[in-house]
Amino acid sequence: MKVEAARQRIMLEVAEVDADLAKLRHRRANLPEEQEMADLRDRIAVARDDAVRADIAAQDLDREYQRLDTEINGMRIREEHDKELLDRPGMAAKALAELQHELAGLARRRAVAEDELLDLMEQQEATSAEKARAEAAVAALEVDLEQVTSRRDAAGTDLDEKVADLEARRTAIVADAPAELLTVYDRQQSHGKPGAGLLRQRRCGACRMELDRGTLSQIATAAEDEVLRCEECGALLIRTHESGL
Repeated sequence: MKVEAARQRIMLEVAEVDADLAKLRHRRANLPEEQEMADLRDRIAVARDDAVRADIAAQDLDREYQRLDTEINGMRIREEHDKELLDRPGMAAKALAELQHELAGLARRRAVAEDELLDLMEQQEATSAEKARAEAAVAALEVDLEQVTSRRDAAGTDLDEKVADLEARRTAIVADAPAELLTVYDRQQSHGKPGAGLLRQRRCGACRMELDRGTLSQIATAAEDEVLRCEECGALLIRTHESGL
């Protein structure tokens, strides 16, 4: 295949633009903000779980508080009733002793229950603080997530614009490229292989393989418009003044 040397060199421009496009698309698909967002979502989920657990614990403590408070109030009412009975004259000695014994028992039980209530109040305070901490963490992390999302969106928009510019540039370059070389180039690309590369310093610019002396000798004697291919990767091998032939 023969194509004017100057037109062959257009394929280097196509390859350069495609390489830049590949880099931009890779960056677009692997924005660091995406990982940051994933990490933040995980941390938010953990903080929310902490808040839910603290809320459940707070509800359990509230129920226990109500139970103890009701029990203590009941004992106080019973004590007041028994004291009223004690104040009544004419009570038999045995009944008086039993009543005094009951009052002493009620006082002991109430003291124990009141101690439990104090412990419970301390637990409520700690649980309330934990719930507030977890909820504050969720709120702060959600703000961070919103900020990172904005950065991600801005970075994505910027890269999308750069990709669009390069795609437009590629379209313009391809319009002047030889159709037969584009066919070869696109076939290479469709198989995941480089389409074209500059011959420089005895190496194929597409696959970076060093060419042997025999191959270089054949290239040196080939006509300027002869279309050459790299024997290693199959890419179009483009010669310029940098090829050193």
